[in-house]
Amino acid sequence: MSLSVKGTLKQKLEVEQGRSKAGKEWKSQSFVLNTGAQYNPDVCFKLFGEDKIQLIENVNDGDELEVAFNLSSREWNGKWFTSADAWKINKVGGSSENTETVDDSEVPVFENNQTEEDDLPF
Repeated sequence: MSLSVKGTLKQKLEVEQGRSKAGKEWKSQSFVLNTGAQYNPDVCFKLFGEDKIQLIENVNDGDELEVAFNLSSREWNGKWFTSADAWKINKVGGSSENTETVDDSEVPVFENNQTEEDDLPF
């Protein structure tokens, strides 16, 4: 399941590292995004691996971000744990070379929110 959310970076947590049972080293870093929602506005995301951790290196507290992430749940000892694993982070606002704009004159307008391919009766 892939989702995205916008918000303000509230806090970057310390990088965690260790060694797996197979002997491979790993690193992860978590960060907290304030979504501005009325209830439960703070969401903690995890970045796993050196390449993912680099996504947040040049981001500072207070920056507006859009985070793409996957939700996953797993059971351990009869309890369920859910994680939000971030895989893409973009700064929102300001000028960016990666920002695309759409010319509204090229976007077709359809009545009743239907597209040309939409032939469903509802």
